[in-house]
Amino acid sequence: MLEVITTDQAPKAIGPYSQAVKYNGLVYVSGQIPINPRNGQLVGGSVAEQTRQVMMNLSAILKESGSGLDRVLKTTVYLRDMREFDEMNQVYGDFFPGPKPARATVEVARLPKDVSIEIEAVAAAT
Repeated sequence: MLEVITTDQAPKAIGPYSQAVKYNGLVYVSGQIPINPRNGQLVGGSVAEQTRQVMMNLSAILKESGSGLDRVLKTTVYLRDMREFDEMNQVYGDFFPGPKPARATVEVARLPKDVSIEIEAVAAAT
């Protein structure tokens, strides 16, 4: 059975999609951008600051689903500028101290609200 996951600890969806869906033992988390869920404002500044907010948003959604970052199997990172890869990678790695999930990182021309980063994830459900 499909279960839609929503939490006010992460930004509301800005389009016709769910924050995440849980199905058949997996949690599919929609791409998260650096929006602070407490005030709805974009987190600006460096890609490190933006990555930190994105990872906190992913973590909150996974927690709501009963999963967590330690159960992430695969992520896709969308970067506006691949020259910021090392800065993003350093912060990203802080959130995955144990076994690292599989990952793809791609450079894109533009992201929603002109942010520098978006990350989506697939995790094992509990």
